Amino acid sequence: MKKGVLSAALSGLLALSLALAGCSGSQQAQTTDNGQQAPAADQAADSASSGPKQLIVGRGADSPGLDPITVTDGESYKVTENIMETLVNFEETNTNVVPGLAESWEVSPDGLTYTFKLRQGVKFHDGSDFNADAVKFNFDRWMDKSNPLHNPEGFQYYNDMFGGYKGDEGHVIKSVDVVDPSTVKFTLNRPLAPFIADLAMSPFAIASPKALQEMGPEKFNEHPVGTGPFKFVEWKRNDTITLEKNPDYWNKGYPKVDKLVFKVIPENSARLTALTSGEIDLMDGLNPDDAETVKSNPDLQLILRPSMNIGFLGFNTEKKPFDNPKVREAIAYAVNKPALVEAFWNGLGQPAKNPLPPSIWGYNDDIKDREFNLDKAKQLLAEAGFPNGFKTTFWAMPVPRPYMPDGQKIAEAIQQDLKQIGVETEIVTMEWATYLEKTRKGEQDMFLLGWNGDNGDPDNFLYTLLDKNNIGSNNNTRYNNEEVHQLLIKAQSAVTQEEREKLYKQAQEIIFKDVPMVPIAHSEPALAASAKVINYKPHPKGSESLEKVDIQ
Repeated sequence: MKKGVLSAALSGLLALSLALAGCSGSQQAQTTDNGQQAPAADQAADSASSGPKQLIVGRGADSPGLDPITVTDGESYKVTENIMETLVNFEETNTNVVPGLAESWEVSPDGLTYTFKLRQGVKFHDGSDFNADAVKFNFDRWMDKSNPLHNPEGFQYYNDMFGGYKGDEGHVIKSVDVVDPSTVKFTLNRPLAPFIADLAMSPFAIASPKALQEMGPEKFNEHPVGTGPFKFVEWKRNDTITLEKNPDYWNKGYPKVDKLVFKVIPENSARLTALTSGEIDLMDGLNPDDAETVKSNPDLQLILRPSMNIGFLGFNTEKKPFDNPKVREAIAYAVNKPALVEAFWNGLGQPAKNPLPPSIWGYNDDIKDREFNLDKAKQLLAEAGFPNGFKTTFWAMPVPRPYMPDGQKIAEAIQQDLKQIGVETEIVTMEWATYLEKTRKGEQDMFLLGWNGDNGDPDNFLYTLLDKNNIGSNNNTRYNNEEVHQLLIKAQSAVTQEEREKLYKQAQEIIFKDVPMVPIAHSEPALAASAKVINYKPHPKGSESLEKVDIQ
């Protein structure tokens, strides 16, 4: 990455940033799929009976960790977003940026300086002050490898979104400086078009400096301290995480419930049974074929999360035989995507051809997908030197995810298709946190995984998942294409959205040809809740604060 001098054309970028600064959240009533309309947030205050209120959320897996900068998975962010907060937020149902811990911000004409005015009087759960020093403390920890609280292996999301660490070539953030207790200034080495949207992402929530220093990173990862609507209470591994209401929360009137419990129930059907019996109040990972059952039950409500994801079959492009593009393309022809989507997504998904979902601007719809063709697959394998196929391992996710409802069964279905072209696969699985760690390190051959977008920007899919800089982070295919890299870096600093869109479409064409992954589906994840749950609004990024959710 190169540092550069900006022209006056960057006024377009400034205008975009200022427009985002002026956005404000909307308060819309939620209409569920069974026709019930949830009251607006201001109607919820008088809806529930007196006495402590508890919301129990059922989910398919435990959180690998609770320090948001150290994790990359949705199960962790479902919890941490209720404990810790970011400088800016997304609106409740979309990725428009609105104020968070920062009340406002200004961007310099050259796009290299961002100045944030912070909320005053905000306290961390341990009683210490949230201020500009706390913001600087967190960013110094993340960006400086010599900081004693920096992760020796780095922070994946920081690396992915901000081009490495202080001193690295291409590192975006030059410095974070305290102007006064309620003002903090970011100076960039080069312009970054999605900078504000990146800051709204869950990993960049501000932690209590006092707690980090007293506990150390390892303990903090098990006992997080933030400024959010709920305070951490207890974590029973692979069972429950319990949070309690923060009585001193700066957003007065919230949260609406006194206790928030995240309960692990690995099997989707068992989770629905727990919901029906009243053991839990809200669940994700609903089997798509159970949607009609939920809709017909007057005691339940079906809720659909807006789609912003990709479920894919990935290849470790550094390992033989998957270092050969013809082998990868052969398998792409052997994956019957329409049949998979029909069998496992049951009307709540669509076949995918790009790693970028069609709900994100920059999606290249001109690309014509490969059709299921076993003869073509066999031909390509023969050309690659494998006329009789080969044996390999096939890693399958152990938990349901929003982008892939049942990784085990989907892997088994793909296994049968591949067998027809001579590719014999041994399905391998393991505990979820281990699965993520090992795929990050590149121990896998062929694998299932996916991604739920974090900020509504193409950069968060294409650069995060497929840029060479992110090998060892979220680029689990370990794909390395210099032309794609240059296009994605150029797109990050481009002045207009039109210019960025053109670059992203070019990158998608190259990625489609190289086949580092086989995009399988974009899902519309189904959730279910008790009819007593009101004001729950699922966010397209896959997790959300539950501060406004109430129980009637």
